[in-house]
Amino acid sequence: MEPQSLYAVMVTLITVLGSATAFRFYEKRAMRKERDEDFIRHDCRDRISKLEVLLQESSREKDDMRSTILALTEKVSALTVKVEFLQKENMELLEEMRKSK
Repeated sequence: MEPQSLYAVMVTLITVLGSATAFRFYEKRAMRKERDEDFIRHDCRDRISKLEVLLQESSREKDDMRSTILALTEKVSALTVKVEFLQKENMELLEEMRKSK
């Protein structure tokens, strides 16, 4: 066998083995990348679902707080009117007491 053909066989053998190893490496790398993308996709989907639930809950809480604030505002207005009435009546009674002395 000639040295050139022996070198050619060796180079071909090394190339074939190297390309098979490289193919397996890139195949595993592609599978890992796809797995990572799937994980990210599922993680994002779960986070979006949780955020949607939180948004709905906060919307309900906001509506409840709005109605509570309206009810409290109504009560404060009623109490303000009562206080003004009582202050006016108190002033009138004080004036009557001064006049009667």
